[in-house]
Amino acid sequence: MTTLLFTHPVCLNHEMGEWHPEAPARLKAVMSALETEEFTFLHRQEAPKGTLRQIERVHAPFYVEAVFENIPSHGHVQLDSDTAMNPFSGEAALRSVGGICAAVDAVANGEIRNAFCAVRPPGHHAECSAAMGFCLFNNVAIAAEHARAAHGMERVAVVDFDVHHGNGTQNHMFRYRDLFYASSHQWPCYPGTGMEHETGVFNNIVNVPLKPGSGSEEFRRAYVERILPALRDFYPDILLISAGFDAHVRDPLAQIRLQTADFAWVTRELLEVAEKCCRGRTVSTLEGGYDLQALSDSVAAHVRALMGH
Repeated sequence: MTTLLFTHPVCLNHEMGEWHPEAPARLKAVMSALETEEFTFLHRQEAPKGTLRQIERVHAPFYVEAVFENIPSHGHVQLDSDTAMNPFSGEAALRSVGGICAAVDAVANGEIRNAFCAVRPPGHHAECSAAMGFCLFNNVAIAAEHARAAHGMERVAVVDFDVHHGNGTQNHMFRYRDLFYASSHQWPCYPGTGMEHETGVFNNIVNVPLKPGSGSEEFRRAYVERILPALRDFYPDILLISAGFDAHVRDPLAQIRLQTADFAWVTRELLEVAEKCCRGRTVSTLEGGYDLQALSDSVAAHVRALMGH
């Protein structure tokens, strides 16, 4: 077995209002793409519920308690200007956390080489004590701490190719010598973080801002010249990927002009580093991507690359 897919039906029930771009239709499009014949041999597993202990390695207990206490019995509760919860949001968030932690377990135990977590809500904007940018809990940061606490992995790397900078992930990792975060993202753009001079206390952060209108050439150069060499130098025990697909040319929320092939390319390049550093141990989790056709095509290309390695 090489690649494992984690997901859960309740992740389709979390929604933040009819107007909201982070909608259940996103996950439906992803799952439809992964149900075609070429993915027959993609192994699938239901995402378990994450635990409070896992979440509280990253998030303040008072914040975690407030999230679950405020889940509505009907309708919506607003957590910030663009992040809300409905009655299913709490379990969906737990399944998102649990899925990525279970994926880390499976990779760490040698059951699989890599995994993709088709879950929502996404996570990379969530701060220690605040929801933000469609995110409740920071799935990938929680997974990084789970890898260290449950499996003794000393060095954990996160690479984030979402078009928006993962401020929450960066802020968690900023002061830890053995955590590495690299991001390519549009600048200027939401959330306004991710400048090149933000390098972490131990030079463990690499940000490559891309100007609006940048395309494949600028994106690939960012990885070849900056991110991949820094990742190789860090030499992680496991690689986590914040896989957002909103840098696609068709996406409505930003102005980077990537093609579907670029997501396949960056996935293969990251896996090459993981092969050399950590026996290919890689876990990827869904972040953004808001044009349904671009999202489904790009996820298919990403998972195809995971399975081919």
